[in-house]
Amino acid sequence: MADISANFLGIKSPNPFWLASAPPTDKQTNVLRAFEAGWGGVVWKTLGSQVKNVSSRYSAVDYHGSRVMGFNNIELISDRPLDINLKEIKECIRLFPDRAMVVSLMADNNKESWHELIKKVEDTGAHGFELNFGCPHGMTERGMGAAVGQDPHIAKMVVEWVMEKATIPVITKLTPNVHSVVPTGRAVVEAGTNGLSLINTIQSVTGIDLDTLVPNPYVAGKSVFGGYCGPAVKPIALKFLTTISQNEVTRRVPVSGIGGVSTWKDAVEFMLRGASNVQVCTAVMKHGFRIIEDMCEGMNNWMDEKGYKTIYDFIGKSVNNITHWEDLDINYHHIAKINQDNCIHCGLCYIACEDTSHQAINLDYGNPYNNYSVKDDDCVGCNLCKLVCPVDNCITMEEKRVAPEYMNWIDFQKKGMPLNDH
Repeated sequence: MADISANFLGIKSPNPFWLASAPPTDKQTNVLRAFEAGWGGVVWKTLGSQVKNVSSRYSAVDYHGSRVMGFNNIELISDRPLDINLKEIKECIRLFPDRAMVVSLMADNNKESWHELIKKVEDTGAHGFELNFGCPHGMTERGMGAAVGQDPHIAKMVVEWVMEKATIPVITKLTPNVHSVVPTGRAVVEAGTNGLSLINTIQSVTGIDLDTLVPNPYVAGKSVFGGYCGPAVKPIALKFLTTISQNEVTRRVPVSGIGGVSTWKDAVEFMLRGASNVQVCTAVMKHGFRIIEDMCEGMNNWMDEKGYKTIYDFIGKSVNNITHWEDLDINYHHIAKINQDNCIHCGLCYIACEDTSHQAINLDYGNPYNNYSVKDDDCVGCNLCKLVCPVDNCITMEEKRVAPEYMNWIDFQKKGMPLNDH
């Protein structure tokens, strides 16, 4: 089988799957269970000044019967005593020396606090640090978490403090609660961070109770903006990851990908976009630690099928396939085709196209059912009919160039060509 072992900044693990800094990595009991299940590493839940969490803390967005499409929390960093966390970290490393142990940190906003915390954690034998510049609630009010990650100058200053003291690899975790992660990413790379991780949670409100009129989760009739994660944020995470992978400064360091990773396919997508490993949280909170078995087996099988020997054979392979809209080939075209043998005559494609798209599907009334076919001359290849069709491979998009040569929008304008009806 393919070799899925990983080496992130010299931190070795038997696979590229780490548990993200979150409730599943808050104590020895959880972490040992995760290692026994097969996880390659963990990022221990953020350590810092003593905090007190509230109750309740979590809420979720369900969609069409699927539970926890998106997950929201208002939980803070670890509320357990620092000395207990440090003792348990050391014990987990002793029991599983082949697994990655990275510790998330969020010290008070002064150099001395960072230096003191770094020294204490390094004494445990931890393999690396992850600087939490992303927490969007609770800690921001104290000038920490996302309040640091949203300001490149402050983030750079803190990383410089850390690099003065740290003797093990430093990973800086970026907040998505910005227009672009690149300015802060570039600043912390220039300050010396060894790696990056992204994304942290997105500030959100997941819903409002229509009886009490209070958003979830609630605490004594009040709520606050929480951190959103889970499968719903994956597209946003991939976008931010791509911008980091394409920037000439930030792509100098390895990136740990986070945000909606639930399956081996998700992991591969993040790694194709430039991540050297991935971190998982919401999926294990919903399904448990045993999902690691399917994740490892699935990645192994896919790599064998594609002929990849190690994960480094495909990391970043998809980065350059994202370009600017102006560079897309406007002579490249698709036409939808409906497989009549697979069609169940539900009419969803017709409704979607007729009401909201380009009226490019024929409706032929019949007995016992209606039939649908594509008007080739009117089809713009938008994909809508394929997306709403409930039957796999019933509607396919067939290539049909409108001209043999490549032409982008800039070329199109220079030639002064007339716009078509579409």
